Amino acid sequence: MEEKLIINFTPTGMIPTKEMTSHVPVSVSEIIDDVHKVSEVGITMVHLHARDSINGKPAYEKEIYAEIISGIRKYAPRLVICVSLSGRDFSELSQRSDALYLEDSLKPDMGSLTLSSLNFNNMASVNTPQMVQDLAKVMKEKGIVPELEVFDAGMINYAKYLEKKHLIQPPYYFNLLLGNIACAQADILHTGIMINDLPKDSYWSLAGIGNNQLKMNSLSIAIGGGVRVGIEDNIWFDTSRTKLATNLKFIERIHVIAQANEREIMTPEEFRIKMHMLPGNGSYGRKNL
Repeated sequence: MEEKLIINFTPTGMIPTKEMTSHVPVSVSEIIDDVHKVSEVGITMVHLHARDSINGKPAYEKEIYAEIISGIRKYAPRLVICVSLSGRDFSELSQRSDALYLEDSLKPDMGSLTLSSLNFNNMASVNTPQMVQDLAKVMKEKGIVPELEVFDAGMINYAKYLEKKHLIQPPYYFNLLLGNIACAQADILHTGIMINDLPKDSYWSLAGIGNNQLKMNSLSIAIGGGVRVGIEDNIWFDTSRTKLATNLKFIERIHVIAQANEREIMTPEEFRIKMHMLPGNGSYGRKNL
């Protein structure tokens, strides 16, 4: 029986602005509202980025994440929530790990862990070996599951290194992001190499940057993987870039493609079981194994 489809919803990111698209949710209430809408359609998890309430720029403060998480859990107490620990704008461990210190009903289930430094079009995401290991240590101590972000095959090898150092433990969840200018490209060869290199007991989703999003999501649905989808990676609904997307339309389209491929959507409850997580509804993060 084919694995159910993991839908990892990425509503905001760090790059899209209201000037680029009015549909990107930036405020706490907008993010909560978008997550609410798409969770009614059906998603497995949400990958959150916080924004400053005054200027809309990326933010790291746990207080902002607490507002978002609290608002989401009022209506979706079992939804798997991942917080971003990105290194694009923030360089200090205290900043990048801040949201990991939320507790009880505000505790995130997962935290993103990009496994190496990389260049985007106009900026770098710096992830030194020490930073990656320190973030992994905090998540291990807090019982938070890493969302392993991979932009090329070498990052998968680094995940295996972290495994040997007992900083991460299976089962694993990987986001394989393809199509970035300085990383693995969005084609079948790069995709196959990366999937083949994954460690045992790994679940994975494919993401495509920009116009590659629909292509990589469609490929992943066809071959049995999950999808990462949302305005964070792509603001356009069509590859001709004539129609701006909404997050709801993105998720509805994934459901149409999934149905055509006879793929059922994995529920948050099912994902929690596979990832050895607590059941939600007041208990969050990884079980003590």
